[in-house]
Amino acid sequence: METLDKFDIAILHELQSDGRLTNAELAQRVGLSAAPCWRRVRALEEAGFITGYRAELNREKIGLGVLAFVRLDAQRNSGDVTRELEAAIRGIPEIVSCHYISGSGTFELQVVSRDLNHFSAFAREVLLNLPNVKDLHTSFSLGEVKSPSALPLSHLTTKSLGTAARMRT
Repeated sequence: METLDKFDIAILHELQSDGRLTNAELAQRVGLSAAPCWRRVRALEEAGFITGYRAELNREKIGLGVLAFVRLDAQRNSGDVTRELEAAIRGIPEIVSCHYISGSGTFELQVVSRDLNHFSAFAREVLLNLPNVKDLHTSFSLGEVKSPSALPLSHLTTKSLGTAARMRT
């Protein structure tokens, strides 16, 4: 099985830094002509290495000053009840991230809210009423040290990615 080459890795790096690059700008930065660069980007998208493009918003500027980390404990962790809870979580826009976790608890949520009063109401009226919820434990962000950023790619320069399929231009 083939691996990502230096051009693919460079494309991933550049697009993580600036997803608004034109194909011509991207091609120049990675040392390819426009057509092969475009084909590689399409292949990276089709293979699932690139999953989307979006603008990063400043949550405080748009009135979402509270970021809460909520550990959600489920009553039961089995089949249908877990899938029902997952579906409910996916449908709530204030929950911006959700992860299964090890240790105590079932899920770790990142929740945004306008202020503490709105979060309190949201927790009581929405989170505690999700299906199969036993308990919630909340911590609040007191300040952001590092926001979501580009993923590290240095490990991709090794000879093999194992299961990564190579896309041909």
